[in-house]
Amino acid sequence: MQNVQLKEADTNKTEVYSVWAIPSEDVSVRVKKLMGSLRSEFGGPQFEPHVTVVGAVRLTEEEARDKFRKGWKKVYSVNVEKVVEASAPCCSSFGYNSSSPYMPHMSILYADLTDEEKNKAQENAYILDESIDNLSFQISRLAHVDCL
Repeated sequence: MQNVQLKEADTNKTEVYSVWAIPSEDVSVRVKKLMGSLRSEFGGPQFEPHVTVVGAVRLTEEEARDKFRKGWKKVYSVNVEKVVEASAPCCSSFGYNSSSPYMPHMSILYADLTDEEKNKAQENAYILDESIDNLSFQISRLAHVDCL
């Protein structure tokens, strides 16, 4: 009986989810190299290259799956520009609320940096990959991700 109760409690448990667009393998390799170099100098966690399409939303796993399916039902072929266009309806489907429209983005470093360190990290990123800000690529897949 205890196992059943734990199982029922778990289905109502909420987690923080977001929606990621995963770049193609060749782009992932390129971005991982840049991310690793920056992380070795500035610290921070390792994470997979992605474009965050919907920011953090607290949902149950079932809600996240359902909202993901509904939000991306009509999206078949995706590139970066299409992700930007599709972000608003997906944010709405997920119940992501913000005072300003959400802008999909690709983070290359998560770290608690001073303004001076942020500037240095940005300079280093351009030294390591001078065309990173003009990166254009196809999205290989979309995923809803448990962020905790």
